[in-house]
Amino acid sequence: MKSEAQYVICVGNKGYAASLELRKIYQVLSDKAGLKHHQIRVIDESGEDYLYPEDYFVPVRLPQAVERAVRRATA
Repeated sequence: MKSEAQYVICVGNKGYAASLELRKIYQVLSDKAGLKHHQIRVIDESGEDYLYPEDYFVPVRLPQAVERAVRRATA
């Protein structure tokens, strides 16, 4: 069974303006060690995944049609 993708909206980017765009949707990747340090792993503007402060993001649940469109756009 495929796990459900998680998405967040960027609401802060101090110190990371080149890597994170405000109000943009990012996909979250699982990183239990990062969560212990109040960080989440997202695929940023470089196309790579990095840890960022969790308070820079707000979780969002996308409607299925939007999630499919986002997945196609990032594939």
